[in-house]
Amino acid sequence: MMTEKVPSFSPGSTVSSALLGYITLCLALQAHRLPSAQFTVTGPDRPITASVGGEAVLPCHLSPRMSAESMELRWFQSRFSAVVHLYRDGQDLYREQMPEYQGRTELLKDDITNGSVSLRIRDIRPSDAGQYTCFFQSSVSYEEAVLELQVAGLGSAPAISVEGHQDGGIRVVCRSSGWYPEPEVLWRDLQGQLIPSASEKISQEANGLFQTEIAIVLTEESNRKVSCCVRNPRLNQERESPISIAELFFPRVSPEMVALSVILALLAVLIPLASYYFWRQHRAKEKLQAELRWRIAQTYSVDVTLDPDTANPWLFLSEDRKCVRYRDTRQDLPDNPERFDMSVSVLGAEKFTGGKRYWEVEVGDKTDWELGVCRESVSRKGPITPSPEDGYWVLWLWDGEYEAQATPSEILHVSIKPSRVGIFLDYEAGKVSFYNVTDRSQLFTFTDTFSGTLRPYFSPDLNKRGKKAAPLTICPVPAQASENLCP
Repeated sequence: MMTEKVPSFSPGSTVSSALLGYITLCLALQAHRLPSAQFTVTGPDRPITASVGGEAVLPCHLSPRMSAESMELRWFQSRFSAVVHLYRDGQDLYREQMPEYQGRTELLKDDITNGSVSLRIRDIRPSDAGQYTCFFQSSVSYEEAVLELQVAGLGSAPAISVEGHQDGGIRVVCRSSGWYPEPEVLWRDLQGQLIPSASEKISQEANGLFQTEIAIVLTEESNRKVSCCVRNPRLNQERESPISIAELFFPRVSPEMVALSVILALLAVLIPLASYYFWRQHRAKEKLQAELRWRIAQTYSVDVTLDPDTANPWLFLSEDRKCVRYRDTRQDLPDNPERFDMSVSVLGAEKFTGGKRYWEVEVGDKTDWELGVCRESVSRKGPITPSPEDGYWVLWLWDGEYEAQATPSEILHVSIKPSRVGIFLDYEAGKVSFYNVTDRSQLFTFTDTFSGTLRPYFSPDLNKRGKKAAPLTICPVPAQASENLCP
């Protein structure tokens, strides 16, 4: 009979083994945590095309593969708060959606444990076209990918009608509706050769789709058998309808009709010329008034500098605190309560509780930036929503499109791109105005009621991270800005 030996341990060896096991466990946990905190989000590398009235599927997946069940998944459009679909804590939060997407989205989660999800959008509309951001956020990290959705609609077959005599011939009109984007419309003869049209009108309906109306005048000498063709350039598809005009329809032209046609042609030229003249006079007056308001605003210029205690760690400030730029190197800065941690933003050091203040910022040829004022009490941690309701009165440029972050947001039509922007705060009047210093025009004015302390707000880059971005520079007023050296 064998006797099993029970190993004996001294107190010293027991403590050493326990300590060694604890260290091993910590290293294993740390090694397990490191890859989970690092991931990228990938979407399709080419635009997704969907038909009007159909559905679109926008896919995104994590690399390396990992479960996204406990993450926050957000699809949004031009800004973080423009929610198309939101998934958080294992639930779809439909109440957070923009009204136009409610009841039309579905998150496909069959492969979510492998980090692969897709957003289905039903009942596609023309307004759905554009860029979508697919945003994944875990407890320790976040990343995003940008997808583009193109919308296309094949309209109705062309309807052709004969609508009387014109210029010694027969006026034939072709109409069609339900197209997206704007279609190409043309006339062809039996040999497929293009025929010049007498008039062409393409207009957009209330539902965002386009309707067409193109006319041609057929004479006795011209080809009387023609076809009307409407083509969708995005789908590379077209609809065509033919027509043939009998000889008995063609009239004999009288001298009186010729004279009337000449008079009508002259009126058609003179009336638009007169309208254009009065429009130019009105525009000139508006421009002069805008320049006068800008000149007055310049008399309230103040010296604004940047507050390094509020700067996001990815932002670098010049020594004179007049210049800020984004770099793809994160600085090791203390995470004080005043510092922005997720929003790539910085505040001005100056604080305003009343009066009128004006300053100018050089934006150069940057394709994205955000400028304005905000309450000193705004939250600096986590994602921000730059809207007046949250204490921000800002104007931004995003990939060539200027937008005032009002409620609702307003797209600005800017004829001359500003290389320098002026900001004018009239605290008592409750106004924040933005000026294009390049052509001395007014870009936009917020009207609100202010309370508490306001501070200048700057965000140099919104969607060009990872590249060497150009800086934002606070310029002296009214003299030309001297060159500032950014880090």
